[in-house]
Amino acid sequence: MPSRSVASPFRWLLEKEWRELLVSRSWWILLIVMGPLAGISFIGAVRAYAEVSGLNGTSAGVGEALAPLAGVWAPTFSACELVAVFLLPFVAIRMVAGDRQSGALKLELQQNLSPAVRMAAKALVLLGGWVLAMLPPLSALLLWKFYGGTLYPPELATLIVGHILNAGLTIGLAAAMSSFTEHPSTAAILTLTVTVGTWILDIFGAVEGGLWERAAGYIPAALVSQFEHGLWRLDTTLIAVVLIAAGLLLAAIWMRLGIPVRRRAWESAALGVLAAAAIFACAFVTPSWDNSEARANSFPEADERALRHIHAPLQIDVHLAPQDGRRTELERQALSKLRRAMPQVKVRYISSTSIGLFEQTAAGYGEIWYHLGGRRAMSRVTTPEGVLESIYSLANVTPPAESGDEIFRGHPLAAPPKGAGTLFYGVWPGVFLAGAILVRRRFK
Repeated sequence: MPSRSVASPFRWLLEKEWRELLVSRSWWILLIVMGPLAGISFIGAVRAYAEVSGLNGTSAGVGEALAPLAGVWAPTFSACELVAVFLLPFVAIRMVAGDRQSGALKLELQQNLSPAVRMAAKALVLLGGWVLAMLPPLSALLLWKFYGGTLYPPELATLIVGHILNAGLTIGLAAAMSSFTEHPSTAAILTLTVTVGTWILDIFGAVEGGLWERAAGYIPAALVSQFEHGLWRLDTTLIAVVLIAAGLLLAAIWMRLGIPVRRRAWESAALGVLAAAAIFACAFVTPSWDNSEARANSFPEADERALRHIHAPLQIDVHLAPQDGRRTELERQALSKLRRAMPQVKVRYISSTSIGLFEQTAAGYGEIWYHLGGRRAMSRVTTPEGVLESIYSLANVTPPAESGDEIFRGHPLAAPPKGAGTLFYGVWPGVFLAGAILVRRRFK
C-alpha cells in the first residue's frame, strides 16, 4: 500500500507534465522546425557524398576513403545541436517556470513529493519529448539504407547518446535558470548567456591554451564533437551527468516555496562545491572507446599493441603556439590517439606567444622533444607516422608491419537523395503541424 501511494502521485505528475508538454507551442514549433533543418543537412551531405563517390562523372574510387559517420551522420544530426541550443531552452523554461505563473506548482506541492522528484519528472518528460524531436534525423537512417548505404550501429548509437546528453545539459541549465528567476524571459537570457559563455571559453582555449584549452574540452560543443566522431569518453560522459544532475538539483532547491533565500543560497553553494569536486574527480577517469567503424580516433591495432608494451612514462614537449596549425594537426591526428593508447603519456605545450608568428625564428620553435626511459629525441614531424617513429626509436621497438586488413576502405555510395525533400520539407512538418492542431483541440 505505501508503494502504491508513492507511485500514484508520481504517475499523476508524469501525466500532468506530459499534458503540459503537449499544449506547449514552443515544443510543437521545435518539432516542426526540426524536419527542414535535418533535411537541409542530410540532403547536402548525401549530395556531396555521392559526388565524391563518383556520381555524375566525378572521379570514381575517391569515395573509398569516405566514412558515413563523418560524411553524412555528423552533418545530419548537427540539426539536433542547433535546436538544442536555440529552441529546447524555451521548452524547458516553460515547463519549469510556467508552473509558478499558472499556479500549478501549488497543486504539485499537495502531492507530498520532494522537489527533486518533481524535477526528475519534468526532466524525464522533456527527454521523452526530445527523443520524439529526433525522429526526423533518425528517419534519415531508413532513407540511407533505402539508397543502398551501410549502417554501423555502434557509431550511430554513440552519436545519438551524445545528442541526448547535450539535450540533458540544456534541460538542466534551463531548469536551474528558470527556478530562481521571476520571469521566463529572464531565465531565457541567462541560459543563452551561459551558452555563449561556453563558446567564449572555446575561443580562449584555442587562443591561450593551457588550462583554458583543457576546460574547453568539456563544454557541450566539444562533447558533441567527440560523439560525432564515434569517440565515447567516460570522463566527459560522467561530467555531463554530474552537470545535468547539478542543474536539476539546483532547480529543486530554488523551487521550494517558503524556504528563506539565505538557506537556499547556502545549499546552492554547497551543491556547487560538491559538483566541482565530482567534476575534478571525473576529469582523471581515462577509459574511452572508439566506436567509429573507420577507427578515426585510434592508431592501427598493431601500433596500439606495440605501444601498450612500452611501460616507461613518456613525456612530450611541444614548442608550438596554440594558434599554430601544426599544433592543431599534432593534437588531433596523433597526440589524442596516443593518450588513449598510452595512459602514462604527458604532453607539455611550450610557447611565449599565442599565435607564434614572431617565434618562427626563435631557436627551438617547432621542435618536439620526446623523453622516454632516460633517453630523448627531437623531431619536427607532426604526422601520426612521425610521432610513432620517434617513440619506437626511443623505446627500441621494431615498428609493426602494416596489415592491409586493418585499412578502412570506406563505403562509397553514388546515390542522389531521392525523396528526402518530400519527407523532410513536407511530411514531417505536416505531421507535426496536424498533431499540434489535434492536440490543442483536444485540450482546449
